[in-house]
Amino acid sequence: MINYVATFHSHYGALTFCKELQNAAIPAELIPVPRKLSSSCGICVSFEHEDFAYLHDILAKSYEFDSLYRREGDEFVSICQNQLASCNSQD
Repeated sequence: MINYVATFHSHYGALTFCKELQNAAIPAELIPVPRKLSSSCGICVSFEHEDFAYLHDILAKSYEFDSLYRREGDEFVSICQNQLASCNSQD
């Protein structure tokens, strides 16, 4: 499984996305935004998933999405910034 962190422009966006993942049986949790990342709101969603195309489809619903990062140890690799058109496929 790949660990991701998604940031949002608002708490509502983070809460809605987290609930959408949980409804799809994807374990997700709200966490404070890591200091290494910047966000317009103080919470983000941490989750694990393998199917990047599925994540792209969920994020395309909006949720006031800001950025998606892949967590690699203590580092975060940017996957998308502010718009889904800039999303990179997973290796």
